[in-house]
Amino acid sequence: MHRGDADYTAGHGQHMDYSKLGGLIPAVVQDETTGEVLMVGFMNDEAFERTRATGFATFYSRARQQLWTKGETSGNRLQVSALLVDCDDDTVLVKVKRLGDGNVCHTGTRTCFRPLDEQR
Repeated sequence: MHRGDADYTAGHGQHMDYSKLGGLIPAVVQDETTGEVLMVGFMNDEAFERTRATGFATFYSRARQQLWTKGETSGNRLQVSALLVDCDDDTVLVKVKRLGDGNVCHTGTRTCFRPLDEQR
C-alpha cells in the first residue's frame, strides 16, 4: 500500500472496537504473496491510523508504552497492501509486502512463528 492505496474493510463501515483489551486490538501480520503468518502485534487507535496514513505497519509497544513502525531501525519494513477487519471489529489482519532482507522477527528470522516442538 502506498499512502492512501490500501484496501480497508471494516465490518458494516464501523470504527474499530478498542474496548476489549484496554484500548488495543490484535494485529495479525500476513505475507501478501505466500499467506504465511509473520507476526502478531497490537495497535491502539493512533497506530492503526498511522498504518492507514503511511502504508507501513505501525504498532503499539506494551513494554515501552509507545508507537513503533516495524523496520524503523532494521530496514525490514512491512508495506501494507490490505487491512481486513474481523466480524467483531476488534482484530485486524494486515497483509504486507516484506521489505529489506525480508526477516520480520527481532531474532532475525522470516517469521516469529515456529513449530511448538522446535527449539529457539
